[in-house]
Amino acid sequence: MKFSLLTVCVAALLTGPIHAADNVEKRSAAETIETADESQWRIVQPNNVLKLTLPTGAAYIELNDGLAPLHAKNMRLLAQEGFYQGLSIYRFVEGFVAQGGDANETKSVKKAKKALPAEFYFKTDTPLAITELKGPDGYAVKTGFLNGFAVAQNESQTQTWQVHCPGIFAMARDNDINSGGTEFYVTIGNAQRYLDRNITVFGRVLEGMEHFNQLMRKPIEGAVFNPITDMQVLADITDIDTSQFKVMKTDSTAFKQLIDARKNRVEDWFVESPHYIDVCAMSIPTERIMPSSSNT
Repeated sequence: MKFSLLTVCVAALLTGPIHAADNVEKRSAAETIETADESQWRIVQPNNVLKLTLPTGAAYIELNDGLAPLHAKNMRLLAQEGFYQGLSIYRFVEGFVAQGGDANETKSVKKAKKALPAEFYFKTDTPLAITELKGPDGYAVKTGFLNGFAVAQNESQTQTWQVHCPGIFAMARDNDINSGGTEFYVTIGNAQRYLDRNITVFGRVLEGMEHFNQLMRKPIEGAVFNPITDMQVLADITDIDTSQFKVMKTDSTAFKQLIDARKNRVEDWFVESPHYIDVCAMSIPTERIMPSSSNT
């Protein structure tokens, strides 16, 4: 249903403030995603995607340069110099994390760095606008989305960090906050929000979480424990891997409508609708772009 500007203004005078959600036809989350046109999506650039090849297949990870530029840059360098070839996902904790890298910490680096200054949050001099989720959160004053990532902020919106939702990509460390540099982990199963601002989070899995879930839980005699075939920057291997992904813009009209749809379930199956969703339950639509077929 569409309203002219005059109609909206008259209605406001007669009935008071009108909320945007009241003027939009209620649609399910699935309908909102299906009807979003291409302007509501962004293409993920291949230089921002890591391909991590595991025993059962490849996972594709988008790096978050906006909030953790040092870690994103260093991970590209590590991938490009083949650092992870022959290493493994050496730690698996059910419902927590899968952690990989150099368990013995003996492998040398070339241009990359072994340790980096912590990037627990990104600091700005002025407030940084996000697509905010209104409502309480136990771990932050504000939560929402920025450039396709779930984030949180302080009250003044001058500190912004990516939060520990399932499928995030982060850097493990020792007690020294600046000791992380090569040992990455992916959260599996549950959100781990209590880790927020204690560790640098700098990406999320776009596709392939099933390969983390299929990793061995315990070593098997005679078998290499969760070997990593390679970690590569997708832009460097486009001759052999033409994978492309698109993510719904988290500042788009469609995404804001999607938030409303997931807060207020309109499907016939639902009896209760809480008018609430937390930042980690609000999954960000991500799709693989299928190559166009042509008749020959």
